[in-house]
This record gives sequence, C-alpha cells and structure tokens, in this order.
Amino acid sequence: MLFETNHDAKMSRTRNRPLVRGLVSSRSAVIFALAAGAVGTGILWYGVNPTTAMLGAANAVLYACIYTPLKRIHPVNTWIGAIVGGIPPLMGWCAAGASAGGWLLAALLFAWQFPHFNALSHPIRHEYLAAGYRMLVSLNPRMNTRVALRYSLLMFPICIGLSYVNVTDRYFILTSSAMNGWMAVEAFRYWRSGGGETKTAVLRARGLFWASVWHLPIVLVLALLHKKGLWDGVVRSVGHVLGLRDGEEEEDEWEWVDDE
Repeated sequence: MLFETNHDAKMSRTRNRPLVRGLVSSRSAVIFALAAGAVGTGILWYGVNPTTAMLGAANAVLYACIYTPLKRIHPVNTWIGAIVGGIPPLMGWCAAGASAGGWLLAALLFAWQFPHFNALSHPIRHEYLAAGYRMLVSLNPRMNTRVALRYSLLMFPICIGLSYVNVTDRYFILTSSAMNGWMAVEAFRYWRSGGGETKTAVLRARGLFWASVWHLPIVLVLALLHKKGLWDGVVRSVGHVLGLRDGEEEEDEWEWVDDE
C-alpha cells in the first residue's frame, strides 16, 4: 500500500485503504511493515524451522519488491502474484514435514488465482488501465478468458495428484471433480463470451468469480474429509466399539471348546 498509495486512490476497489484515506501515516506504515516482517520471520525461524522462515521472508520480498512494481510494467505480474499466493500453504507443509503434497497444495492455490482474479478484474478493467496497471484483462481480454479456462482445467490433475501421492483417498477425485467441473463450466462460458464489453461477458465473469469463491474452501474441506486413512480409522473405531464384546465372548467360547 505504501508503494501504491497514489494509484490506489484512482480505483474504487482500493480507494478506501487506510493510507489513501490518511488514517495511517507513511512513517507508521514503514515501521509496521518492517517490524511485522522481522518479528514474523524470527518467530518462524526459532519456533518452526529455518526453511519455513526463509519462505516467509522470500514471499514478503517477492510481493513488495517484485510483484508490486511489475503491475505497472507487464501482465506477467499476475503469475508472480500467483506464486505469492501458493507459498503460504507450502510454508505450512514445511512446518509439519515436507512431502510432495505440499507442492500440490501450492499448485492448487497457484492455479486457482487465475480464474478468480481474471474474473474479479473484468468489471473494473478500465479502472486498472486508467490507474496505469498492466493487467491482462485490460490489454488482451480474450487471452484473459483463455488463461482463466486453462487454469480451471488444471485443477483436475492437481486434485488427482493429491490422491496419487496418498494425501487423500481415491474418492476425493470424484468429489473434487464436482467442484472443479462447476468452475470449469463457468470458465468455459466466460471464454465463450470473449471477455469484451458485452453484458454477457460481465455476467459470465461474475458467474466465474462466485464459482471460484466457493470452489477453494469446499475443495480444501473435501481434502480434509478425504484425508488418506481417516475413514479407515473411524470404521475401525466404530467396529471396535460395536463388535469388541461379541468378539471377545466368541473367542472365550472357542477356547472353552478346545479345553473340553
């Protein structure tokens, strides 16, 4: 926000941010940012592990020093921003123990951001252009819809991969495909609209946006519910409670027959 205060004031989406409105001074913003970055990195370093701390510090630098200035230079900024969004779940995975699942979860967050942001930015594409931001939705609307569709389809192999590496069970492929299919259909409709000035394009962008809003939390909850081995443990526990006493009595009876 410190770097973009003047530009944020030109857009309805950002004009109410605290620095734009003067609720926070630039000096206070600098102090807060440096303190939060230093303390947060230190907590991760000593309380978790150095890898997680370095990922956190690198993400702060990537966002503030690379992604933010790139927004006024080239549309590739969106891809850099998607990396920024994918690193936090990777940090969580590194904190718990690294495996292939962490990379797939990061890939899920990376890919999700394209249908979400490409649809979100469509209604305010002219504001981005007027504020000097080089966004794909303003410079090449048709490609913007194509990128949204491409990454919506990428959700399918990513979710299959989570099952393949045993993060989730095989039924996750079915349940996640329902949500992935919904977002892919909305992305296809957005692509068919052409992403231009028509009312249909705006409606299709709105449909894709809301599909993406619901998609991510539901898919993540489904991944939790389909955690590999979770229901096996539940079934064993229920079976243990319901069948243990009968099993013990049956075993005792056969032992008595053998004794006879």
